[in-house]
Amino acid sequence: MLLSREFVFDAAHNLIHYHGKCERLHGHTYKLKIVLEGTPDAEGMIMDFGELKEIVNSRVISRLDHSYINDIIEQPSAENIALWVWREIEEDVKRGNCRLYEVHVWETAKSCVVLRESDMAS
Repeated sequence: MLLSREFVFDAAHNLIHYHGKCERLHGHTYKLKIVLEGTPDAEGMIMDFGELKEIVNSRVISRLDHSYINDIIEQPSAENIALWVWREIEEDVKRGNCRLYEVHVWETAKSCVVLRESDMAS
């Protein structure tokens, strides 16, 4: 069973190792989706949505929202942001009944990266 929650944050970045318009400073309203895979516990939940919100807000949103992401991630492509988010929250969301399954990062309403648990094994 999958459980997910979405988040939004605004931030600026530039892709210093890319040649094109995105190498210049610009900003996005990012959308982030965290997906857990698991089985309901004795309370009937994979994880309380409020607990997931607290983890992601404290470990990710509070650091990235209204920031210059390059100060945190050297080459902040959507792919590298997803990897950074994964590493920031993986241990905090792991339980006996669930684990992190996917991280989605949208730079725009139509452009998204999906990082899956299987991607982290390679």
